[in-house]
Amino acid sequence: MAAGAVRGGGVYVDNSGSPVDVGIVGAGPVGLEAAIRATRAGLRARVWDRGPLAAAVAAYPTNMIFFTSNELLEIGDHPLVTGGPKATRREALDYYRKVAEREALDVVTHADVVALETAEGGFLVRGGDAAHAFATLSRTVVVATGYYGTPRRLGVPGEDLPHVSHYYLEAHPHWRRDVVIAGAGNSAAEAALELWRAGARVTMVVRGETPRSTVKYWVRPDLENRIREGSITALFGSSIERIEPDAVVVSDGRGTRRLHADTVLLLIGFVADASLAAGAGAALNGDGSLVLDPVTFETAVPGLFVVGSAGYGPRTGEVFIENGRLHARAAVAEITRRLAHL
Repeated sequence: MAAGAVRGGGVYVDNSGSPVDVGIVGAGPVGLEAAIRATRAGLRARVWDRGPLAAAVAAYPTNMIFFTSNELLEIGDHPLVTGGPKATRREALDYYRKVAEREALDVVTHADVVALETAEGGFLVRGGDAAHAFATLSRTVVVATGYYGTPRRLGVPGEDLPHVSHYYLEAHPHWRRDVVIAGAGNSAAEAALELWRAGARVTMVVRGETPRSTVKYWVRPDLENRIREGSITALFGSSIERIEPDAVVVSDGRGTRRLHADTVLLLIGFVADASLAAGAGAALNGDGSLVLDPVTFETAVPGLFVVGSAGYGPRTGEVFIENGRLHARAAVAEITRRLAHL
């Protein structure tokens, strides 16, 4: 964190004599793009993230390869050079770290922003915990928190047991173990196949009667063939009723069955959390997404912008890194225009 002075309660505040021009919440590709554009425009920008740099990418499966073309993952016009036609998770993380360093961005990691408060001259960005709290005045704020930190929940008993996760990392630890997966989208399909190939015994619990139509065209037939031959068990038209320390109870509408489970993966998607912006007064649509200017991505609160998927609530299929970068550029262009006299 930049140098600060301590005030009552252990709150750190910037003591440089002036607020930052752009406070950016979220150090993923979209937030970094905003920081790059702001810095190049001569604005003082600071980025906070509750986790590491590019935390969502870091939480992707270890062996994941991006479906998106390299040029659509690039930020700040820096080329993303990879060993194959598409970037791996490791290559993407290396790229975003190097871009942040090359651009000398002011990024504060492992600093959770918990509130945005309107204040004279802009916003007070508050975060941290009782021992290491911070409060920084920022003329404008750009929220770029994405959605990967807020998985959808089943809302069933046992969902928070230690062997349950809403994220899948890698298959090796599950060799010769029983894994139950809820979901039938891309994440669930790819995890099921990788786990089966690593020797896990995989059962998928699917509400619908088939895998989702959005499953990648080369993954879907592979999954369907493994189900057809019995290598992967799929319980279609079913749902998890509760999770126990070593099992899940599944219902198909006609009755229930108990399945042994060493691990339960709830890979049922994500929803963007709008509470940070809403807490500062931003207006919400009926579906929980934020009301945003379609050109500048400003909320109903002047000076507060939300870019990327962070503003889209449950509509996570509409915004990705490739178009979220454009949101960041548009928002910073508007901020630059407004602050030009400074």
